[in-house]
Amino acid sequence: MDQTLHALGGIVLNGLPTFFLIIILAICVKYLYLKPLDKVLAERFRLTEGARKAAEESLRNADTKVAEYEAALAQARSEIYREQAEFLKHLQDEQSGQVRAARVESDARVAEAKAAIAREAQTAQQSLEVQSETLAGQIADAILARRAA
Repeated sequence: MDQTLHALGGIVLNGLPTFFLIIILAICVKYLYLKPLDKVLAERFRLTEGARKAAEESLRNADTKVAEYEAALAQARSEIYREQAEFLKHLQDEQSGQVRAARVESDARVAEAKAAIAREAQTAQQSLEVQSETLAGQIADAILARRAA
């Protein structure tokens, strides 16, 4: 057993430099590689978080701008609809005025035509009265002339 312990002590004694070398290497890796990597990752996280916050702020601003744009668009539409309504009312008023003028003119023409027809009827009636008296006289002369012959 002594020999085994002595051999084991030799292995441990031979392994001590490797053990210290691995510890020194671990410390070097930690300070030369892992610490700077942690700093880079922390900076990356900070920048990413800042970019995400900026993007969220930008989205909020965009939503605000969209709402303002939609409100302005709705206002412009209502203004256009109001102007169209005013234009249509003006057009309807103008058309109703033209219809009234046409109605007055047509009523005047109808009254004038009625008066002309009434005058023609009166002239025709007078003419018929004169002709009827003439025809009556001719008929009476023709009947009397037959009796006399």
